Parts: sequence; structure tokens; C-alpha cells
Amino acid sequence: MNEPATAPGSKFKNFLNKFSMMATAPRELWIVYAAYIMENLAYKVGAASVLSLWLSSDLGYSDMSAGGMIATWSAIMTLITVLVGSLTDALGIRRTFLLGFAICLVSRVVMALSVNRWIALPFGLYPQAIGIALMIPVMAAACKQYTNAAQRSVAFALYYALMNLGYAIGDVIFDKLRGAQGMGEHGSWTLPFLGTELSTYRVLILLSVVFTVPGFILIWGFMREGVEVTEAGLKIAGQKSSGGKASVKLPSVSVAETLKKTGRIFAGLWQEKAFYRFLLFMTLVVGARMIFYQLAFTFPKYGIRELGDGAPFAHLSGMLNSVMIVVLVPICGALTQKISAYRMVTVGSFVSATSVFFIALPPAWFKPLADGWLGDFVVHWWLGVAGPVNPLYISIFFFIVMLSLGEALWSPRLYEYAAAIAPKGQEASYMALSMLPYFLGKFFVGGLSGWLLNKYCPPTGPRNPEFMWFLIGCMAMVTPIGTFLFRKHLQLQESGRDPVISRAEAAVGEEEKLRE
Repeated sequence: MNEPATAPGSKFKNFLNKFSMMATAPRELWIVYAAYIMENLAYKVGAASVLSLWLSSDLGYSDMSAGGMIATWSAIMTLITVLVGSLTDALGIRRTFLLGFAICLVSRVVMALSVNRWIALPFGLYPQAIGIALMIPVMAAACKQYTNAAQRSVAFALYYALMNLGYAIGDVIFDKLRGAQGMGEHGSWTLPFLGTELSTYRVLILLSVVFTVPGFILIWGFMREGVEVTEAGLKIAGQKSSGGKASVKLPSVSVAETLKKTGRIFAGLWQEKAFYRFLLFMTLVVGARMIFYQLAFTFPKYGIRELGDGAPFAHLSGMLNSVMIVVLVPICGALTQKISAYRMVTVGSFVSATSVFFIALPPAWFKPLADGWLGDFVVHWWLGVAGPVNPLYISIFFFIVMLSLGEALWSPRLYEYAAAIAPKGQEASYMALSMLPYFLGKFFVGGLSGWLLNKYCPPTGPRNPEFMWFLIGCMAMVTPIGTFLFRKHLQLQESGRDPVISRAEAAVGEEEKLRE
């Protein structure tokens, strides 16, 4: 009797085949992955984790002022991301990469070496936002350009997983350097030869400089121009220099021609009706995405104030999340290929939004678990914290586990969704403009972060951090509720995917149209 096609062994083989197809991808895809790991490591160490602490400790800003600076920085990053998408389509992937890495490298050096506000901010902090913004749309556009349709779901899943691998390594470094066996929360280190004394947070930024260099070298020395994967196979347009190394020269076209082409691509997007529905969908997603902004901007100060100086909270808030994403995202990407991105966003964002309410509960509720085997495993064995277990560690643990599960279901599908519906040659433009709603979202969260910390979790005085996280959780619920209620109006059909609207709902919709 023949083995049925649905047998477990057959399913497992099909599952592995989805990953084995990646072996035929060009070297450019793997170069992008390697560069992306290093850039995300640099970003996590030198910006995401340390920025609010650096602004207050080294530059002397209050919570409110630091929140305002972060809001401005985040808004600049998002705005530039929106604007450079069409530039990437016009300029090319490799050249945009090189420009972004170069700007990040210089700006991070300035931030590490100077505590003068008039130098560190205009020549360090804000230019870094521009450099990072240049690379956001080009990373995702490269994943589409260097894969065929059969490889794409797994490619984007790996893209998102490797991003989190960089984050996980960065969180380990962040906690180790701040811990008692490192420099401590407020330690110092003298830079050899220059004799400059660097604080703990400036050393972290200096490490981000070190991590930026390998990505720049990989793109410069090994990425070829004009590589594209189609259903017919690999195509390489343009010239290659000897040894496979591409020239570093800027485009032969004039700046005016590039700007004209950029403007033409950008203007054309706003004439497509489907693009407006896509943009509204991305606006709803901001609610759930705000959780991760709060983890970057609010959580570090919250963790130090509630758990104490040197507390290894990044192992929970960052590393646990990243490791779970590295494991879960490729699996979820392979197993949910046939399910629409829209449906995955609705379900996954509900799980993520619900997770926040774990740390909105009184920590005392978790004391029985903290005094049992779970507290011993998480706090004593894994985190290496001696003494009685603070139950807040356990509530954070559950928060991050559930957040990560939801994130694995929905977050990587956003990148694929934007790239899948983009017309050929406009992938970076769509990826960039998908960030447009985040412009206001990040600006709002940056300012909100400072206000929430000042009101509910100040350095001294009475605190109510549980209510702070309750408010954040309520704002995150906008995504699952909104995408569910407006699914009939916002769903854009993806090729080869199940529609989010059921046949019954579609029939009702058609009946309503006939009545009209």
C-alpha cells in the first residue's frame, strides 16, 4: 500500500525542502544576511538599548527631554526611510548600502567620543538616524530581488530571524558590560592612545562602531552590481570587476537624472488606489509595533529603576525575545505559507498586545512562581542573580514569551506583504512608504515614553509602573481590533494565499452591493 501524501514523513520532507531551496540563492543574499546581522548588532548595542540611558547619563537630559530627543531621532529615521525608498530603486541596492554604512560609521564614532551636545547630536545622533534609514528599505528589497517566488517566504523569515540574532548578541553584550563583572552601570574606561575617558554607555556605542565595519567591508568587497533572481534564473546586469568585486564608483548618471527618476517613482505610487488601502493597514499596525518602541525607549530605565543597577533585564526583554524569534520565525514562515499576511497580522498582533498585561499585573501575583522551580531556573540559573527572586522577573518572562510568540506569527509577514504587492521595480519604494505611519507613531511614542516614565516610574518618589504598562497594552490592542473590524475594506489579495475574508462574508458583501 502506497504511503499517503499527508504522512508525517512526507510532511517533514516537504518542510525541509522549503529551506533546501535557499541553497540556489546567489551569494548576494547571504552577504545581505551577514551584513544585516552585524548592523543589527551595532544598532542594538549603540542605539536601541542605550540611547535613553546615554542621553540622560552622559548628556544630562531629564526623562522628558530625553524622550523628546528620542522622538525627534525616531521621527527623522522613519521620515528618511519613507523618502529614500524611491532613491534606492533609482540608485541601486549596493550603492545605497555603502552610503548607509558610511554614515552610520562616522556618526557612531562621534557619539562615542564626544559628550558636547552641539557635536554629539547634530553630527552623531541625527546622522545615525539617516544612515540606518538608508538601509531599512534596501534590506527588504534585496531579499525580494535575490530570491524567486518559491524561496521568498523562507527568505523573509530568515531575514527577520537573523535580525533578531543580531539583537540577541547585542543584548548579551549590553547586560554583561553593565553588570558587576563588567564596567558596572556607571563605570568608565580610558581609550588607549587618545586618553579619552568613556562611560559604560559610550563604550557600548564604541562597540557599535566596531560592529559596523564588517558589514561595510562585505558590501564593498563582495557584492556585485545588477544581480537579480527571476523565475527563469539568475541575471546579472552591468559590469563586474576582476575577482567578482564590484567597483565602488558612484552611478554614471547625473544627480539631476537620479532625482528626476526618484520623483517619478514616488509620485506614481500615490496614483494607485490599492496603495492607500495598504497605507491605512500599516497605520493600524502601529498599535502593536508601539510595544517594541516602548521596549527600546521606556523599558531600560524602567528595568533599572524597578530591578536595580546592573540588573540583567536585557536577557529577558531582548535576548529571550530574539532567541525565540530566531527559532520560531523560520518555522512559522514555512508552516503558514498559504495563510494570508493580513490574517496572520490580526491573530499574531492580538497575542502580542495581550502579552503586555502580564507586567500590568501586580508583581506579587507571581511570587508563588518566583519562589518555585521557575524562579530558580530563570533568575538563579539563567540570569545568575543571587538571593531571593524578585517576582517582577517572572512577570517579565511571561510577557516576553507571549510577545515573541505573537511577533513570530505576524511581524515578519509585514515585510513580505509590502514586497509581494509592490509593482516590479518599486519594491524599495513600497517598503519605505510602508513606514510612513510609523513616522507619527515613533514621534508619539518617544514623547510618550518620557512622560510615562516621569509620571509613573520616576527615579525617586512614588511609582505606579503597572498602570503605565496597562496604558501601553490598551494602545497595542488597536491593531488586532482594527484589522479585524476593517478586514473587508483593507484586505489586499496576495498571490497564492488564502483571502482573509471567508466565502460566506464575500457572499454577504456581494449581496449588499446588489442591494445598493
